[in-house]
Amino acid sequence: MKYALLIYGDETSPAVSPPQDSPEFAELIGGYMAFGEEAGSQGKIVAGEALHDTDVATTVTVVDGETVTTDGPFAETKEQLGGFYILECADLDEAIAWAAKIPTAKTGRIEVRPVQSYDDEGQPT
Repeated sequence: MKYALLIYGDETSPAVSPPQDSPEFAELIGGYMAFGEEAGSQGKIVAGEALHDTDVATTVTVVDGETVTTDGPFAETKEQLGGFYILECADLDEAIAWAAKIPTAKTGRIEVRPVQSYDDEGQPT
């Protein structure tokens, strides 16, 4: 089964987003590279991407047939979605074990959510 591992953290926190020229940033990126190599070598990664900070996000809503856009995310939260992985795992326990290996699990949160699949008629499987 596929699981989305959604990576949340406070993008203003140096622990989550250290300066790019710092040793902390190099260590963080090294941790993500190691995670990617391990999960990739075991054939677990289906997809994964980092996201830009919320200051360049756009939220889209349709109101009375009109498209309305606003800057940034809609929700005001202390933690922002910073990236994700889609992993193929045997079960929730395996997905949780992989989530615990994501570096931001130490400074933020990793949400683990099963990915819904649909058949050719659009019915959930």
